[in-house]
Amino acid sequence: MPLPQEFHDIAERVNNWGRWGPDDEIGTLNLITEQVVREAAGCVRSGRRVPLALPLRQDGVQTGVIPGRVNPLHTMTAINQEIFGPGTVATTDDAVTMGLQAATHWDGLAHVSHSGRLYNNRPADSVTAHHGASCLGVEKATPIVSRGVLLDVARAHRTGQLPGGHAITPEDLDAAEEQAGTAVRAGDIVLVRTGQLRHYLAGDRHAYAFPSPGLSLRTPEWFHARDVAAVANDTLTFEIFPPEIENLWMPVHALDLVEMGMPQGQNWNLEELATACAQAGRWTFLLSAVAEPFVGGSGAPVAPVAIL
Repeated sequence: MPLPQEFHDIAERVNNWGRWGPDDEIGTLNLITEQVVREAAGCVRSGRRVPLALPLRQDGVQTGVIPGRVNPLHTMTAINQEIFGPGTVATTDDAVTMGLQAATHWDGLAHVSHSGRLYNNRPADSVTAHHGASCLGVEKATPIVSRGVLLDVARAHRTGQLPGGHAITPEDLDAAEEQAGTAVRAGDIVLVRTGQLRHYLAGDRHAYAFPSPGLSLRTPEWFHARDVAAVANDTLTFEIFPPEIENLWMPVHALDLVEMGMPQGQNWNLEELATACAQAGRWTFLLSAVAEPFVGGSGAPVAPVAIL
């Protein structure tokens, strides 16, 4: 199905091509300035550290629906091996094979294209089999550290978990922002909790994957208006799945990554953070979420930590 006019109209309104120059490769991460980071550090009060990554394991969130996105396969390559001779210090080593976006991750700006173009009007064919992303690779992402804001949409709906068919709207984000008692501002990283990850944590990865609540076609304008640096949530697909418009697949990905140049994250565990924020009575924190710098990668695993 060709992209509808509604998509193109939104794309025109949120487009950031050329905003930071014709050679820019990091998009909205430009909004995380030194001043933003200094102010983010002021969010640390108790020093409580909340991990947001899922464990990397072979029975992870991937079900095989996405070709090639395999769960981590961990292999021992050496076990107590005395490589310098008998009686010397022994070493143990291991290796892993996995999709870079298999578990908790960032989507890089080369992850999605539409109409033959990537962010900042780069050609989609700049991604090749041998070199990956020759531009916009995830290694270009600056150290992602900023103020994090938890928008607990499930809590705003007075439920622990949104239903599978719920398309998160700007009105949902407004309600969660109001409940958090803070205004999302330029350079923030927004974490949107749906509660969907509870399926996976309870042992049902198929229910986690489908059907899934997620961000709707109207939300990119909400993030663009506030100059958000990046957005992540606790679902496999980020946007609502199946799509809200029949046969219009991944339009939010295309608007966020291609038009805005805004990294987005999936499979983030926001359950402990939601509890910690409710206990503290505040939903802002210092967030460290540095992407692993895989050269030419279209995405990267991340082990984010929220510091309250």
